[in-house]
Amino acid sequence: MVISVIGVVGWVAGWIALLQVSLWVPNWVAWFFIPYFIYGPYRVLIQFKCFPAAFLMLRILRAYPWETVKDAPRGLTRRPEVVSKQYGWFEFVNPACTDQRLPLVFPSHLRRRWWARRMSPRAKARLRAEIETIWFAGDPRFIGVVAAPPRWGAVPRRLHVVEQRTDARSGRRFADWGATPDDIERGRRAGVYPVNP
Repeated sequence: MVISVIGVVGWVAGWIALLQVSLWVPNWVAWFFIPYFIYGPYRVLIQFKCFPAAFLMLRILRAYPWETVKDAPRGLTRRPEVVSKQYGWFEFVNPACTDQRLPLVFPSHLRRRWWARRMSPRAKARLRAEIETIWFAGDPRFIGVVAAPPRWGAVPRRLHVVEQRTDARSGRRFADWGATPDDIERGRRAGVYPVNP
């Protein structure tokens, strides 16, 4: 969140500063600023798109504690049971049925590149090793946040929201995965509004 705020302020301040500088320099020098004048507003919009995800992460982390997960199945292929866009997935154990694994997908491609490089089947061993153990906060029946383990200290890094995107029209209900009314209410506090509780 702090980086997103700094990014917005930096891009806007840079745009205004270059606009002011372009008034003082000869016209031919101001032409060098044109790419920034075009790209700057685009970057501000991209930075603003990070805010909803950051607030969603905050809601999830208030509802669920962190836990470490070792060797979670993962991939970049398309899951047939998942509807809508998906940009990679992790499988986590269903808390109500330890024999069942549920996929949570990356619903957005923004800031997902770091994860994709490590989840790729062709990734180098040293990159894959960085996500052998991940941090997870959430419920695989609803939503969660994945994070890379910290390099120093105890703060997770590379946080990303992952969501349960199984087709609601299939008739599958959260109760079929063992979700109790308390689990569903906790999911609502984290920002999930199930169609078929």
